[in-house]
Amino acid sequence: MLITSLVKQFTSQINAQGINRFFLFLLKYILTMAEISISNKDWARVKIKLQRKYNHLTDAELQYNEGQEDSLISKIMELVNRDRKYVVFTLKKALVNIDNNRL
Repeated sequence: MLITSLVKQFTSQINAQGINRFFLFLLKYILTMAEISISNKDWARVKIKLQRKYNHLTDAELQYNEGQEDSLISKIMELVNRDRKYVVFTLKKALVNIDNNRL
């Protein structure tokens, strides 16, 4: 089902914007997907680490569903006023040793 929805999305991109824009869209999509992957289980630990580092972050602000990494990164960027590279670095650092409480 995921593949079907992606094919429909890509097809609409080709029809609406032309082949060159489609490939730019596809490249951006692939790069974003490859950036980071967080399971729901790991997110529970990462969220605690983030809340320790940024004590103003709430559980409601840090809601996450597996597969929505891009929207999570964007939300964290806004909440902590940092750029994408820093947020991705921080999340990766939190995932490296998931059982450690340090971030």
